[in-house]
Amino acid sequence: MLKRALLAACAGLLLSVAFEPLALPWVIPVAVAGFVLTTRGVTLRRGFVVGLVFGAAFYFTHIFWMRAVGVPAWIALATLEALFYGLLGSVSALFQRRLAWWPLLFAAAWTAMEVVRSGWPLSGMPWGRLAFAVIDTPVAQALPYAGAVGVSFLLALLGALLAWLVGGLHAGSPQAARRPAAAVCLVALVALLAAPVIRPWSFHADGEVTVAAVQGDVPGRGDDILYDFRQVTANHVDATVDLARDVADGTVARPDFVLWPENSTATDPFNDAETHEGILRASEAIGVPILVGAIVDGPERGQVLNQGIVWDPVTGAGERYTKRHPVPFGEYIPARALFTRYQFFDRLRDVGRDMLSGTRDEPLRIGGLEVADAICFDIAYDDGLVAQLQRGAQLLVVQSSNATFIRTDQIDQQFAITRVRALETGRWVAVATTNGVSGIIAPDGDVVDTADPRTRAVLTRTVGLSDQLTPAVRLGAWTGRAAELLTVLGLALALLPYRRRDQDTTATPLEEREPTTVGGA
Repeated sequence: MLKRALLAACAGLLLSVAFEPLALPWVIPVAVAGFVLTTRGVTLRRGFVVGLVFGAAFYFTHIFWMRAVGVPAWIALATLEALFYGLLGSVSALFQRRLAWWPLLFAAAWTAMEVVRSGWPLSGMPWGRLAFAVIDTPVAQALPYAGAVGVSFLLALLGALLAWLVGGLHAGSPQAARRPAAAVCLVALVALLAAPVIRPWSFHADGEVTVAAVQGDVPGRGDDILYDFRQVTANHVDATVDLARDVADGTVARPDFVLWPENSTATDPFNDAETHEGILRASEAIGVPILVGAIVDGPERGQVLNQGIVWDPVTGAGERYTKRHPVPFGEYIPARALFTRYQFFDRLRDVGRDMLSGTRDEPLRIGGLEVADAICFDIAYDDGLVAQLQRGAQLLVVQSSNATFIRTDQIDQQFAITRVRALETGRWVAVATTNGVSGIIAPDGDVVDTADPRTRAVLTRTVGLSDQLTPAVRLGAWTGRAAELLTVLGLALALLPYRRRDQDTTATPLEEREPTTVGGA
């Protein structure tokens, strides 16, 4: 058992290598195969332990940057996410023992696990989904067709088939007879993944728009947005006023709208005169709408809203998008009275107000354009993006304040996820952050412009607009639902025979029983 746990830890660490900062996605099938092989032939309880070890090794490494929020937050979140891999370990052990075509059902279970943990509990945590690591690989061409959920399924299936093939290499293995079938399935899956490379999704522009993404920078060490929040706002105001001068001089094309990042105003612009005046000055200077990232007082004391506000130079503040997925323990404290009672969680008291979640599904209307907005971590979630795109969004923008994580790998991981979303949705994406990483991303995932972290910069670029929906966006949540349904079906097929066997046999450890399969040899 110790050997299995050590191998599972190695496989989990290997999976973390697929993501930034190393970004070696070719290890994904090998890491998944390691998960499968280490959970093969064990009891459900031991499968849980092995899966938990894998999940801990992967997730504690993958979100090491969460320590910037606080070590307790890092430990709590990584432990919670590791539990999902523990449950998957039990399911993997069960499927491999009881089901003939377990690779397909294991892939569905892995995908269902990613979908569930991306939304639950406390709005979930989507970081670490397999598809988020593939942007610079041929597999990425499948994103517009299958979506991030579908690509995770294909990668999990690839790893499972690899494990199936490896498991049958020994002549005496019960899997040996199925080795030819495993090889055929593996080749067929590789051919399927190659199809989008041969015929990639093509973007058709219905129009053009010029957008200016402002990165104003954060004073001081650059990792505390509240250190001098007024200077943060002033930086974005000054950068926009300077842009207006360049436009007047003819050195820069006039944008159709300007994009400011999340927390470009860290105090309510409707209740703070200085902040309000700054926005008005920038808006009047540039003469086009500004999508302002603002922290707005909530309806009750102790509440706050994180919003993107369309600020028109003539009519003032208009439509708003409210962040859908505030970060637990970072932007709000669940069970605040409980956690703030203990000295170990002292850092949580710095979160003085709880951020409320937004529910908007409609795109923002900015100067006649339909624009899908995502604020920071929202870009990693499926629901808000799909809803806005299905309702006519022609362009995707991301407003982010990654100052807290500016010295960590989080900023590169999030930018990679944003590139995945560009390809998946078939949209141009403009990203504005307070001090990194800002950029303009084409629908094929290529970065056409970017600003260096911890600098003040304005990225002005003419981009395409499209009403075209990729198959992935049309499918929406149905891919995840299909994976969940397939997992439930697999559990039903696997568990019911066990119940019958347990009625006719004495209790015997699972690994000591002869393997029996449902659905064929």
